[in-house]
Amino acid sequence: MAEEPPSNKMRYRLGRGIVKARVPILIIAILLLIPSLWAYANTKVNYDLLTYLPDSFETMQGQQILQDDFGKGAFSFIITEGMTDEEVGELKDKIADVPHVADALWVDDLEAAGIPKQAIPEKYYKEFNKDDNGDNETMIAVFFDTGTSADETLTAVDQIREIAGDQVFVSGMSALNTDMKNIASSEEAPTVAVAVLGAVIALLVLTDTWLAPLVFLLSIGIAIMWNMGTNIFLGQISFITKVLAAVLQLAVTMDYSIFLWHAYTDERDQFPDDHRKAMALALGDVFPTLVSSALTASAGFLALCFMTYQLGMDLGIVMAKGCMLGLVGSLTTLPALILIFDKPMAKLSHRPLIGKAKRLGNNVSKHYAVYIIAFFIVLVPAVYGFANKPVYYDLSKMVSGEVSADAGNANPLMKAAPANEKLKEDFDVSTTEMILCDANMPHAMAKDMLNRIEEVDGVKYAIGYDSLVGGNIPEEIVPAKFTDALKAGGYQLIVINSTYAVSTDEANAQIDQINEIIHQYDPNSMLIGEAPATKDLIATTGVDFQVVDWVAIGLIGLILLVVFRSILVPILMVFVIELAIMANLGINTFTGTEMVFIAPVCISTIQLGSTVNYAILLVQHYKNNRNMGIEKAKAVSTAIADSVPAVATSALSFFSATIAVAIYSDLSIISSLTEFMARGAVISMACVMVFLPAFLMLFDKVILKTSKSFRPVSTTPSVPASTEVTA
Repeated sequence: MAEEPPSNKMRYRLGRGIVKARVPILIIAILLLIPSLWAYANTKVNYDLLTYLPDSFETMQGQQILQDDFGKGAFSFIITEGMTDEEVGELKDKIADVPHVADALWVDDLEAAGIPKQAIPEKYYKEFNKDDNGDNETMIAVFFDTGTSADETLTAVDQIREIAGDQVFVSGMSALNTDMKNIASSEEAPTVAVAVLGAVIALLVLTDTWLAPLVFLLSIGIAIMWNMGTNIFLGQISFITKVLAAVLQLAVTMDYSIFLWHAYTDERDQFPDDHRKAMALALGDVFPTLVSSALTASAGFLALCFMTYQLGMDLGIVMAKGCMLGLVGSLTTLPALILIFDKPMAKLSHRPLIGKAKRLGNNVSKHYAVYIIAFFIVLVPAVYGFANKPVYYDLSKMVSGEVSADAGNANPLMKAAPANEKLKEDFDVSTTEMILCDANMPHAMAKDMLNRIEEVDGVKYAIGYDSLVGGNIPEEIVPAKFTDALKAGGYQLIVINSTYAVSTDEANAQIDQINEIIHQYDPNSMLIGEAPATKDLIATTGVDFQVVDWVAIGLIGLILLVVFRSILVPILMVFVIELAIMANLGINTFTGTEMVFIAPVCISTIQLGSTVNYAILLVQHYKNNRNMGIEKAKAVSTAIADSVPAVATSALSFFSATIAVAIYSDLSIISSLTEFMARGAVISMACVMVFLPAFLMLFDKVILKTSKSFRPVSTTPSVPASTEVTA
C-alpha cells in the first residue's frame, strides 16, 4: 500500500467506521427494499416519445386543443381485408363500443343518414375502399378520447385487435406505442436477466474468485431497486428509461465494485490476518477514485437535463441518481457483503485471466511517440465519421427496424409496423396530419383551402367538413356524428393523408407548404400530427445535442480539475475519451447503418461519463507514482500495469452486459443503444490504456510544472495506529 500524506487520514477513519457499522448498514439496506419494490411497481411509464417535446410548441398545443375541445386525443386508421360491407359495418359498431373510443367513422354512417353512396364524393369513397387486387380492403377512421400513449388508449388498441382478428390491421402511433408497451413489458425481466448473465460470465473469468459476481450483483441489485423505487417521485418515466436504467446502472456502477475489490485484495495481501482492517484501508484507498468516478458519471447524465427535448431530463435524472446510489451501495453494502462472504470467496479463488500488463506498460512508455502519431491518424476518420453519422427519426423503426406488411416480424407482438406498411402499400398513405382552423370559415374559402392543400406534392387528399357539404350533400342532412367529430370549440378538424414518410426531407417541405397555405386563410390555424411533431423534434434535438455535448464536457472537466487540481490533465483525459466516442459513433458512417436520433447524445454522455472512470483510475495511479518520486517512464508503465486488470474487467463486464441485451432485445431502439454502449466500452478501454499514457509521457514536464498535486511529496504513514478495526 502506498504511503499517503496526513491530509488523507479522514477517509481512512470513514472506512473504519463503515466496517464497524457493516451489520446495521446491511439491515437498513435490505429494509429499504420493501418501499422500493412497492414504488417500482406503481411508477407510471410513458411510451410516447413525442410527448417529451416542450408544451410551448404549436404541435403540442394543437394536440391539447384536440383533446380538450374535440374530446379526441389519439387517431388510427383501421384496415379491413376480405370483409363485406355488412361485416365492416358490424365491426365498426363493435369498435365504437370499446371504452375510450370517441368515434369510429366509415361511409355507412353517411348512408345511415339517408345519403346514397352515389352522393359521396367519388375520390374520397375510392380512397377508403380498395378492391384493386380483389382483396376488398377498407379503412375505418377511429378517434380515441385519451392521449396517444395513455394507458386507456393502449388498452383500447389491444381490445380492438382482439375484436377484429387477423383480417384487420390497426395502424397509427397509438398502435405503435401499444407494441412498445407490450414488447418492453415482456422483455423487462429477461433484459435484466441477460445483462446479469453477460456480466456474470465476464466476471467469472476476469476476477480472481468464482463468488465475486454474486457478491457484486447483490450489492448492485440493491442499489438498482433503490433507484427504480425512487422514480415514483418523478411522476412517470419513459419506457426507454425503464428498460435501460437497470442495465446501465449495472454496467456503469460495476466499476465501483471492481475498483474496491482490487483495492481490498491488495490490502488483504499486506494484512492477511486482519481482513476488517484491510477493508477499512481499501475503502480509504479507493474513496477518491469512487467518488470522482460517480461524480463524473452523474455529471454526464445530468448534462442530458439541458435538452429542450425532455426525454433527456427523464433519462438524465434517473441515471445520475442511479450513479450516486450505486456509489452509496459500493461504500456501504458491498464492503459488508464482501466481509460476510470473505471466507467462501477465498476458498473459491482462482487465477484471473488478466494479470498486470507490464509488457504493455513498458511498450507504451518506450514508444509513446508512435502511439501519439497513431492517435492523430485515428482522429481523422473518427471526426469525419462522427460529423456525417446517419440518423433516423422514424418512430416505427425504433420498434422493429425495417419490416414488410407481408413478412410480418419474428416477434408476434409487433403488429403496428406491418399495419403501417400495409396502409402505405395498399392505400398509398405514409402519414396522417391534422389541421385545426376556424370553424366559422366560409364554405367557399374552406373549399379553396382544401383544394390548394391537395395540390401540394405528396398530399393524397385533405378531408374535412367542407369536403362533404355542398354539391350532392346539403349541409342540412350531414349526420350530427360527422359534424360533432369535425367541428368543436370554435375549431374545425381537417385530416390530411400524405404519401411521404415521416422525417423525410419531402415530408418536412410538405409541412412547410401546408403551413404557409393554411395561415393565409386562418393565421391561428395549426398543423399537428406525427410528421409535424417529428419535424419539431428534428429542429429541437439538433440544437440540444450540441448543447449537451459541451455541458457534459464542461461539467466533467470541472470535476476532474477539482479532483486532480490540474488544468492540463482533465483536458487530456476528456480529449482521449472524446476520440473514443467519435470513433464509436463514426463507425456507422462507414458501414452505412442509420442510428436512432437519440443515440448520438445518449451515447456521447453515457460513454464520456462512464468510461472516464478508466482514465481516472489510470491517472490516479500515475499521480501516486509521481508523488512517490518515481521517474516518468516507470510511473506511466507501472500505472498501466496496475490499471489494466481493473479497467479490463470493468470494460469487458460492461461490454458483456450490454451486448447481451443488444442481441436479445426485439426493440430496435434498445438493441441499437446497447450495441453502441458495448462497443464504446471496449473502444474507450483501448484508447485510455494506450493513448492517454502516451500523452502523459509527452506532457509530463508540463504537468509537473503546472500541477502541484502531481509533484513528489514527503510522505508519512498513511494509516495511524488508531485505524485498527476491532469490531
